[in-house]
Amino acid sequence: MLLAALRRLTFLTLLCAGFTAVLSLLLGALAGSSVERSLALGFYLMGCFLLVAGFFTGNRGPARVKSESAGPMMLPLLFFPRKLRWATPDEQSETMKNSGLFIFLGFILVVIGFFFDNRHALF
Repeated sequence: MLLAALRRLTFLTLLCAGFTAVLSLLLGALAGSSVERSLALGFYLMGCFLLVAGFFTGNRGPARVKSESAGPMMLPLLFFPRKLRWATPDEQSETMKNSGLFIFLGFILVVIGFFFDNRHALF
């Protein structure tokens, strides 16, 4: 079970890194940047985005909207107050797991970006 989870995490990390690299190279080519600069900035930006997303996902409160249907809840709270419910323990656990995954992926992408950044000498 642990090996299967590690395999899924590795696949997700490689998929995220590959997507970031391809998108960075495409945008870098359009901007006329060097390959190293494009990859470093792309990994830094995507990593920082995932770190911030993980932070805000983890800070989500225990209250959830009771109804998922769109309607008067979209109007200001003065006219139609929202109906809230407490999140189940499974929902809270899933929120924390998602937050941890986003933070892990963001950290890995920032580290990869550091290796592509030619402004810093590693050795």
